[in-house]
Amino acid sequence: MRDLLNDLESGKTPAELDPIRRAQSAIRKPLPKRFYKDVSVTPEEDGGFAVRLDGKPVRTPGASAVRLPNEATALLLAGEYQAQGEHIDPASMPVTRLVNTAIDGVAVHAQAVLEDVLRYATGDLVCYRAPSPERLVTLQAEAWDPVLDWAQQHMGAHFVLAEGVIHVEQPREAIAAVSAYLRQKNEPYRLACLHVMTTLMGSALLALAVEAQALEPQAAWKAAHVDEDWNISLWGEDSEAAQRRSARERDMMSAATLLSALN
Repeated sequence: MRDLLNDLESGKTPAELDPIRRAQSAIRKPLPKRFYKDVSVTPEEDGGFAVRLDGKPVRTPGASAVRLPNEATALLLAGEYQAQGEHIDPASMPVTRLVNTAIDGVAVHAQAVLEDVLRYATGDLVCYRAPSPERLVTLQAEAWDPVLDWAQQHMGAHFVLAEGVIHVEQPREAIAAVSAYLRQKNEPYRLACLHVMTTLMGSALLALAVEAQALEPQAAWKAAHVDEDWNISLWGEDSEAAQRRSARERDMMSAATLLSALN
């Protein structure tokens, strides 16, 4: 299921997940030309909103009609279409890709997507702590302890901490509490956003805290990279790795923005 969603979100091939290889691929395969002039948002009879290109409704790659739940989400999608220049670059349309994923993938496989998010909670990033050095231990605690406190207070889920990378079995009660909470978030658009944020950060708890507006998206992204940023402070940052991280951050923030528009 994760492979299916990744394909839908990012354009089929693993190479397109890497911004460098994606750029090289774009050189080999010309981008399609923009075929429309006017972009508009219109209310529909079913209560949703459609984005229209020269009066024709936008459809997903699977030919499904795109219906957004409110005007705010439709305007996000319309903005990406309006921002295209002479050519259409899917890499610059993260909200559009996410909407397509929600309609063509998540809506059909909601249970599998929910279970994929839940799997992250069984070995969540914020539960695995470094034994040393002291400064890194402190940074992890400052970034991650409030998230665990929120999970316990808001979901009734108490997680145990592990030192190092050896897997620790979490209490069944904690996973059951997260599962029950997640099942309240099973609308395709919301679940698609949660899945994207979870996989990009390696943490279901960080994603759920963002969705609940208990944590700002930028703070969550920073919390997900405490270890990486610590290593960068010691050894410096590889330029290609920095570009990949920037692309992931863009997709993370787009998912958070769509979530905010849904609320």
